[in-house]
Amino acid sequence: MDALFFCPRWGSESLPPAQFIQRVLDAGFDGVEVGLADEDPGAEQVLAEAKAAGLRIITQHTVTQDTDPETHLAQYERRLRRAAGFNPIFINSHTGRDRFGLADNVRLFEVAQRVSRETGVPVYHETHRSRCCHSPWRTVELLRALPETRLVLDLSHWCCVCESLLEDQADLLEEVLPAVEHVHARVGWEHGPQVNDPRAPEWAPALAAHLRWWDALANLRRAADNKALTITPEFGPPPYLPTLPYTRQPVVSQWAANLHMRELLRARYQGERPGA
Repeated sequence: MDALFFCPRWGSESLPPAQFIQRVLDAGFDGVEVGLADEDPGAEQVLAEAKAAGLRIITQHTVTQDTDPETHLAQYERRLRRAAGFNPIFINSHTGRDRFGLADNVRLFEVAQRVSRETGVPVYHETHRSRCCHSPWRTVELLRALPETRLVLDLSHWCCVCESLLEDQADLLEEVLPAVEHVHARVGWEHGPQVNDPRAPEWAPALAAHLRWWDALANLRRAADNKALTITPEFGPPPYLPTLPYTRQPVVSQWAANLHMRELLRARYQGERPGA
């Protein structure tokens, strides 16, 4: 099984698109994961530059927040179709709201399935706070209602929501992992979705927990003869990344944290590639 690594645009929005893509190429990533222009005015140029450079692309839908289900539904479909228009390998969608009931969230997932059928672009749904898949129990409810749903796994969010390293959620994780198609490799802990530095020894238990979950997923995909595991190392920028008081200086380099995760997981899942 091959492991393919995607560089997040998140945190690098200040870099001109051409400079960002050159940095991605120099670092040896296989592709980029990019939100749309709602968050990043340079997004469309980033995607154009990425395609020209031969990089794979993932587009993100993250911005639909309206609390009225009907308005939310219309906005969501419009934005998914726009994201599909860039011909990504898939769309990573922050779908629904935690405040919506299961029935309203199911309607949104059904829209995503229809958009996917009509455009040919898969839509995967991220396990993200404030969204439908904000917790293991709600995600399992959704998967039982719509078994064809496929996920982007970011368990850092669930560590925060469950205020644990999911020790008491193992049965639900067993139901969730077979639906996973992509991984956001960020390390969360019991009181937050991002440790300050994944290399620090005090975070070894949290890192070990995430590695166990990712290993289980990799083993499932190998057993199913999947040819690739796609991963975005996704440690975020300040203020997601902790900063020092008063100066607001980040306590670690976001770029360095993500490169570390990429190299750790590359060695773990496919062996090192010299020169990358």
